[in-house]
Amino acid sequence: MKLGLAFFSTDVSMDFVELAREAEARGFHSIYIPEHTHIPTSRRTPAPTGGELTEEYKRSLDPYVALGAAASVTTKLRLGTGVSLVAQHHPISLAKSLATIDRLSNGRLVFGIGYGWNREEMASHGVDFRQRRALVREKVLAIEALWANEAAEFQGELVSFEASWQWPKPVQRPRPPVLIGGAAGPKLFAHVAEYADGWIPIGGAGLKAALPELSRAVEGRGRDPRAMQIIPLGVYPDEEKLAYYRQLGCTEVALRVPSAPRDRVMPVLDAYARYL
Repeated sequence: MKLGLAFFSTDVSMDFVELAREAEARGFHSIYIPEHTHIPTSRRTPAPTGGELTEEYKRSLDPYVALGAAASVTTKLRLGTGVSLVAQHHPISLAKSLATIDRLSNGRLVFGIGYGWNREEMASHGVDFRQRRALVREKVLAIEALWANEAAEFQGELVSFEASWQWPKPVQRPRPPVLIGGAAGPKLFAHVAEYADGWIPIGGAGLKAALPELSRAVEGRGRDPRAMQIIPLGVYPDEEKLAYYRQLGCTEVALRVPSAPRDRVMPVLDAYARYL
């Protein structure tokens, strides 16, 4: 089981490029950063964790630019979105950005995706909250088509484009890993089984009970559940917890690093390094 990091990178936290360099130097396998394009001040949607929305949501870096910058100073570290808000992007543009990161990093991109929770953020992008799952599905399928084919077209209910050329293609074949983040449930597992390579359970609660359901969904699509990547994201580690995840067959765990300046982040990074 590999160990990576989950970091909410902002304009006032430790420099993300510097953190990526330090993470690789200590032997961490990966680093994941989230996405929020903006936070409307109306704040009608409750925070997903309850209470007040924390400051970093308002200040998050563009993950695609940040990961591209991190690619330039690392050679082994896997570079992941944890998670990309696919519904808020045009799939043709997002496919090119992601493939470019994979090309510049020599095949180290991990495409973690989510459906999103902030209704007003989505509304600013013209996204109907009720359609977000179907929209994400079609956009990811369209991205995968652009990555896989010399000339790709897509005709769905919500996304469509004529046969088109687009390069670069990702270095990783048939594609960079596509991992879906979110709470366990039939809809999420049906989508993992259809078009993804694994599941990102946020925090990892309820994982043991959910894995058989995921396996059944994957088998129902004629795929091998053992090939699925299971990566709990945002974990506060201890030996017992990591042993538990290892026993469940998790391929990787991303440890939560505080969204804070360097003087607070580095002691945590060094403490986590003892688990490697």
